[in-house]
Amino acid sequence: MAGKKFYAVARGRRTGVYTSWPDAEAQVKGYGGARYKGFAKRSEAEVWMENPEGQKKEKTTVGKAGVEHKQPAIPVDRVEIYTDGGAINNPGPGGYGAIILEEGEERELSGGYRLTTNNRMELMACIKAIAALSTHDKAIALFSDSSYVVNGISKGWARGWRRRGWLKSDGKPALNADLWSRLLDLIEGLNVSFHWVRGHAGHPLNERCDQLAVENARKDELPEDRGYKP
Repeated sequence: MAGKKFYAVARGRRTGVYTSWPDAEAQVKGYGGARYKGFAKRSEAEVWMENPEGQKKEKTTVGKAGVEHKQPAIPVDRVEIYTDGGAINNPGPGGYGAIILEEGEERELSGGYRLTTNNRMELMACIKAIAALSTHDKAIALFSDSSYVVNGISKGWARGWRRRGWLKSDGKPALNADLWSRLLDLIEGLNVSFHWVRGHAGHPLNERCDQLAVENARKDELPEDRGYKP
């Protein structure tokens, strides 16, 4: 007969040691950056609770359609950033969310505007996250589900637009030049790479960023996005 299981939740809606998985799951499911682990003995769970950051193993979460996804451990040799943004009805009220994994810590950033676009919020998430970094001497990996953002940097589109006075190769104006300019200035001299991830596919940090963006887009009395020109 299997021994009784204890579930330690070090980061979640309510931390503690649980004897029922459904009770523990309710504290961590859908919670960005959740930290939890199962043990055969309560004493082992309590010891782990005292130093959960010392555990470097990946955590498993269940995403949409019941698909399991590994939640990445917080890196110590580089900085990782996850971002998302969107606007209701596009254009409309918008929000952005970002998660920074840096120096063994996890931070969340978010905000919103009363009238903006999806692409502007995707860019704003990157800008706010990079501007908030406390260190610039490590490699930075930024993960976004926006092909517009990732290709704009990785394929050199944005730098080309800037060289041409914010004109595209067909001579038409490049949209969101104010935000692209800010982003290019921020990453100048940094060892930063942009990576595309599939959105709404169950990746826990991408899902959390999406949640932050939606929550902020739905807030009342949002500020004006001064750079947005309808």
